Amino acid sequence: MDYFKGQGPGDVLRAPVNGPGSSFSELLRREAPETLPRTSATGQLHVPEGTTVLAARYADGVIMAGDRRATEGFQIAHRSIEKVFAADDMSAVAIAGAAGPAVEMVRLFQTELEHYEKVEGERLTLEGKANKLSQMIRDNLPAAMQGLVVVPIFAGYDDAQQRGRIFKYDVTGGRYEEDDFYATGSGGKDARGSLKKRFTPEMSRDEAIKASIEALFDAADEDVGTGGPDLLRGIFPTVVAISAEGMVELPEEEVRTLFQELISERQEQLTYESHTVDVRRPGEEG
Repeated sequence: MDYFKGQGPGDVLRAPVNGPGSSFSELLRREAPETLPRTSATGQLHVPEGTTVLAARYADGVIMAGDRRATEGFQIAHRSIEKVFAADDMSAVAIAGAAGPAVEMVRLFQTELEHYEKVEGERLTLEGKANKLSQMIRDNLPAAMQGLVVVPIFAGYDDAQQRGRIFKYDVTGGRYEEDDFYATGSGGKDARGSLKKRFTPEMSRDEAIKASIEALFDAADEDVGTGGPDLLRGIFPTVVAISAEGMVELPEEEVRTLFQELISERQEQLTYESHTVDVRRPGEEG
């Protein structure tokens, strides 16, 4: 690729010394803008929407989880969409909002991090990665103003601080750090309420996983857009754990078992409540 073609002496002097620079997005914007996600639309769009995703810290890292349902209006557009993606081996992105642009943004973000590491010879810090994603969300603002809203959660393990960290965003690219937990999407409020009751700062990995699964289950119970465990089709939410050892996705069988245990506990609770006898003292009227 000839970076100096058609450039004057002043442009050549300002050209990157080591090639195209460390930003893959800027390289695409300059050399192949047609490959970038579309930022214009006309009319009212009906696109699949990712619903509920969450993140919760535990003593040694952070858990991220998301249901598998995508909706289009009041219909189910997809029953087994993936919403939690590895950004690299120490961080992950969970997407909510317009599914197509969100997945495109994640793919570009993954490539951006790889490109930076190859060009600069070192990795971005976790906060640097969070800032990079913030810039990409801000670049999507013209599309968001026309309905293609993408609002992800970013989380990972910070080697410098030796703890898990969670970042949330608004539609303009504003970035905010959450100390304990966060959930977004159509069932985000219900999931946050569930996590609020169960979260403790020193939770173990297993406790955090169970709390996250219960939060998704509670969100599915209240929100029509959030998909719960689909025992018939064998579709279960995605759950990943990120610690100093890297990112690990829980095997489907383990997630299935945890949901089956949770459903059994809830069934026992309902059975107990339905068979509770109202004992009254002699002479009291019913």
